[in-house]
Amino acid sequence: MNPYLPHTAEDVRAMLDAMGIPDVEALFSDIPAAVRERYRPVGLPPRDELAVQRRLIGLAEDSTGRRLIPFLGGGLYDHYIPPVVGHVLSRSELSTAYTPYQAELSQGTLTWMFEYQTMICELTGMEVANASMYDGATALAEAVLMAHRTTGGKVVLVPRSLLPHLRAVLATYAWGAGLSLHEVPYGEDGRLALGRVPDGTCALVVSQPNGFGILEDLTGLKDCLGRAFLIAYANPIPLAVVEPPGSFGADVVVGEGQPLGNPVSFGGPLLGFLATRMAYLRRMPGRVSGRTQDREGKAGYVMTFQTREQHIRREGATSNICTNSALCALAATVYLAALGPAGLRRVALLAYERAHALADRIAALPGYGMEFSGPFFHEFAVRCVDPHGAVAKLRRAGIAVLPPSFLHPLGIEDGLLVAVTEKRTEEELDRFVAALEG
Repeated sequence: MNPYLPHTAEDVRAMLDAMGIPDVEALFSDIPAAVRERYRPVGLPPRDELAVQRRLIGLAEDSTGRRLIPFLGGGLYDHYIPPVVGHVLSRSELSTAYTPYQAELSQGTLTWMFEYQTMICELTGMEVANASMYDGATALAEAVLMAHRTTGGKVVLVPRSLLPHLRAVLATYAWGAGLSLHEVPYGEDGRLALGRVPDGTCALVVSQPNGFGILEDLTGLKDCLGRAFLIAYANPIPLAVVEPPGSFGADVVVGEGQPLGNPVSFGGPLLGFLATRMAYLRRMPGRVSGRTQDREGKAGYVMTFQTREQHIRREGATSNICTNSALCALAATVYLAALGPAGLRRVALLAYERAHALADRIAALPGYGMEFSGPFFHEFAVRCVDPHGAVAKLRRAGIAVLPPSFLHPLGIEDGLLVAVTEKRTEEELDRFVAALEG
């Protein structure tokens, strides 16, 4: 990893003189103004390496998040990771290899990729999956572009209950592709309230569960769309016990694979999965590992359907994503193989049962209630008079939940989001309720 090496003013001046341009602004003058206006500076101000190190250490010491019990959700979840996952990932032949360009030297990597694709298809009820993508948000955006390329439509129906970070990434991709996002409201139960489908629609996005943790009813949605795609953004853990989107005619199923054996780790690195129907295989972005036979009849694995910019003409590429999240996908593969169908089902049911037990106890407290009446899995929105006060009470008790502002883009001003996984104990549930009572 490179150290923090800022360019000095003299370095910048020397580079500009070598290029024959007056200043940095001129360097980027070829970028359209509409694009440059969207730029927001990020990162730390220029400092020497010691100052940066002190600043980061100070921020880490100020943070008490390490000692808080996480009831955090919003797309990333604190699940137990069996030690075998870390053991397999620590093997040098797996932790360093991420790009299997030479199939004859990458049989181990291509084998687990094939197994990963197979398990993702089994979870989602789809026919083919790629070997992973950067994260769930970009996987969703790529699925929408895939729908646009297939149908030609430029309207994307997006639920208001979609997680805010997913909407932001999707809006960026749509802006670049000239697509229009149309918001679909939710009803009193928190579920999608789909009305008339506009002409020129290429896709309807549905979260399963949605941003409130509510399980959507996917029945009949595909029938309302005609040629337009039904794209499901799914949490993989509930798919162990909930009917998969593929059973309801979904054209593409994407999601965030972090719950499958990957730690939250300050929000990254993450794992995007994407599965679709065989009819759309050549329109799917990313890598695909395939199994074949050599001349002696022995099984072997190869990269196939490489519709990326490195392999075909640029205008025919399905994506400019240059790699997959291989190490994170390997973690998911080991996690799923270690637990098996019964183990994954047990994880899902424990999270479901404990979430519902906590929700019932919170709803019984004066001043608190459930925001929606719809069925939920392991995450739910709590309605209360003073959500900021509730979060403060919980934090004093050593409990972390997302800030109430997380729900504001979804239209909820008087609530907070609570997520429960199989890691939360009875004692931790008791502490949560006692904090709100106090």
